[in-house]
Formats: sequence, C-alpha cells, structure tokens
Amino acid sequence: MSSPHRSGFACFVGRPNAGKTTLTNVLVGRKIGITSSRPQTTRHAVRGIVHRPDAQLVVVDTPGLHKPRTVLGQRLNAVVRSTLAEVDVIGFCVTADQPVGPGDRFIAAELARLSTPVLAIVTKTDLVDRATLAEQLLAVSRLARFDEVVPVSAVSGDQVALLADLFVARLPPGPALYPEGELTDEPEQILVAEFVREAALEGVRDELPHSLAVTVEEMGPREGRDDLIDVYAVLYVERASQKAIVLGRGGERIKQVGTTARRQIEALLGNRVFLDLHVKVLPGWQNDPKHLRRLGFDR
Repeated sequence: MSSPHRSGFACFVGRPNAGKTTLTNVLVGRKIGITSSRPQTTRHAVRGIVHRPDAQLVVVDTPGLHKPRTVLGQRLNAVVRSTLAEVDVIGFCVTADQPVGPGDRFIAAELARLSTPVLAIVTKTDLVDRATLAEQLLAVSRLARFDEVVPVSAVSGDQVALLADLFVARLPPGPALYPEGELTDEPEQILVAEFVREAALEGVRDELPHSLAVTVEEMGPREGRDDLIDVYAVLYVERASQKAIVLGRGGERIKQVGTTARRQIEALLGNRVFLDLHVKVLPGWQNDPKHLRRLGFDR
C-alpha cells in the first residue's frame, strides 16, 4: 500500500540574517524572496510552494524575530507569531558561523511553548570547518528538545533534500493546496517592489535599510504594445540625507538600482520592462500607523 499524499505548511523562523530566505528560494527552486546582508530584509510572510509526487510543501519565510524599536518592528514580530500558530512544522534557523546568542535562546524558548514539531536547522555550513560545525550542532541541540537537528547549506545544496523530506514527513495527509506549477501566492506587484528594494539595499550604509520601503504605484502593458510592461515604483525613505544616498552623485546610484532590479523583474515577468523609479521622503514612517498602512504594513 502506497503512502498517502501529504500537504501542509512549514515555516522558517530565526534571528535576522539566519539564511531563511535563501533556504526558501532553494527549496522552491526559484527566487521568491529577496536576500541581503542587512538584517530585517524580509518584511512579509512569503509563501513558496514545493511540488513533489508525494506531497505539496508550502514554505513560509518570515521576518527575523527581534527586539522591536519601532511600530514596524512590532508588526514584523506579529507576522512571525501569527505564522507560527498556523503551520504544521517549524524550521528554527541558526547560522553555523556565529555563536549561539541571546536572540537564539529567546526564540528557542518561545518555540518550546508550542506543540508544533520544531526542526533546528544549522544554516550556512559551507562557511565553517567540520570541528566548528560539530560544536555548533551540539550548542544548538542544548537550546531545547527539537525533533531533529539538521545541518544544511543552501549555497552548496548540502542536505536541502533531506530537510524537505523531514518537513514532508510531518505534514498531514491531504490533496494539493495550490495548482501544479504555481511557486508562490505572492502578488507580482509585491515581488517587483521587493526586487527594487533588494537592489537599493546593495552596498548602502547601515542607517538606510530599516528606513527604506518600496511601493509599485502602477504596472501594466504599455498601450498598443504587448512586448513591454511599464512599472512605476516609489522608494520611500525617512530623511533627506537618505534620499541622497539612494540617488547617489548625479543620480548614478538610482540608475544602477534600476538596471539591477529591471533584470530581476524581466526574469519574473518573462517580458521586457520599462522601470521608472522615484525617491520620496516620508518622515518617521516606521512609527506612523497611517504611513505603515499606506506602505502595505496594515497588521
């Protein structure tokens, strides 16, 4: 007798920059979430869909759980906690190249209160030697009683397939939840805005990442042309000095942002794209509920 088809939800949780989004992208087989060396890159619960003959695994990438300093930070933590309450299995990500810290212990304690199965995932194993990895696996296993402790590398692909198997084994029997071939339920306009934000975050100073938000104001085929999509996006910052950083000297930086983002957007949409970018100052938006709603952070 064959095993039943399984379907359900898994989520990644961890400190900012723990490798959650990269792992989600590799499992799904396509880029659906943006990555950056900056903390708090992920700002939504992004769902990626893994199709297998025996199962459909929906992976939810969440923002990094952290001590919030703004209303935005509080809302990002709320996104994480509401996601944890809705999934079938949780992957708790801790990087191999950094010592276990207070943030990891805080998250482990939160997860220990849940009845949901938790797999501890030691990420970025390609960055350390075997001895360091062995020490980290031991340190992580001491944080709590986990169902499994799994070392993985999203970059090399090492043990990613095993991780998928471990997730699937903990899903309930059920039919597929999404149509074959669908890789995310994230709206295209949100993905486009995220690709612009990712390009804008590359190589900037520490003050900018938290203060940068992007919205797509308009997107659609150009009138009379089905081979060109017009995208009009606005990058919001909190101070005039930050606007100067995004624009760069003589507007050179924003041109590079547009070039980088356009390549990603064209790959996503499968079409040529005209990308129009503007930068606006919206003082204190991270702490203003009205501005947060306008920028899509309405929870």
